[in-house]
Amino acid sequence: MKKAIGIGGVFFKCKDTTATKAWYEKHLGIPAGDYGHLFQWSQGAPSGEGTTTWSPFKEATDYFGAPEQQFMINYRVADLAALLAALRGEGVEVVGDMQEFEYGKFAWVVDCDGRRVELWEAVDQPLVDHESA
Repeated sequence: MKKAIGIGGVFFKCKDTTATKAWYEKHLGIPAGDYGHLFQWSQGAPSGEGTTTWSPFKEATDYFGAPEQQFMINYRVADLAALLAALRGEGVEVVGDMQEFEYGKFAWVVDCDGRRVELWEAVDQPLVDHESA
């Protein structure tokens, strides 16, 4: 069954990532390292425990697609390859090729408003280990 199974991360642009991270740590208690902050949760994660990433990006990033796109949502999915095949079959624009890393598989699609959306089939344990190192 094709469906998103959770939010994998929320990403947004800012002028000064260091200052933004400092503000959020000071005012909301969100400490952020190089890769942002991982909010931990356990409901429904394949390994019994999962994370949600919070991460400021530099204002000039092209990671979100169009320069005017100010944020990108990362949706956790169960079977990325099958989902991409289904989405292509439905005429959804897939951006580039699926990428694999030790912490999961990633792909990008464009929604009906022209917004780039990230899809992530997570491997939770390596990302948790990476953040605590």
